[in-house]
Amino acid sequence: MNLEKVVFGFFIVLAATLNFGFFVGDIDLARHHDIYELFAAIVVNLIATVLKFGDRTQIGAIHLSTSLVADLQLIAAAMVWGYASHVAGAGMDASFTAKVVSLSGGALFANVVSVVILIAETIMQRR
Repeated sequence: MNLEKVVFGFFIVLAATLNFGFFVGDIDLARHHDIYELFAAIVVNLIATVLKFGDRTQIGAIHLSTSLVADLQLIAAAMVWGYASHVAGAGMDASFTAKVVSLSGGALFANVVSVVILIAETIMQRR
């Protein structure tokens, strides 16, 4: 068993599951979406991105691009949350919550694509 591949797969799947945990819930209710789970999803996605930098294959390039998309969307979601909480007068109302959850949904899709690529790559490998 290759420990590097275990760690790589672990962070890819953990990024997807944390993102899914944040995403699930009513789209317009902020109490269904925990800020700390969004933060954890961002951190784990960034770690997964760093782990993808060493691969110079075409599949590695796709892995990196999906990870960068997820990072961008999760960071944008955090920025919207921060703007709503600290700049806008209304706070995290239904419209801001829907924007944050929608952005995390895009990141979730990118994470799912990355997991599917990881599974396909694993199935295609010979022993």
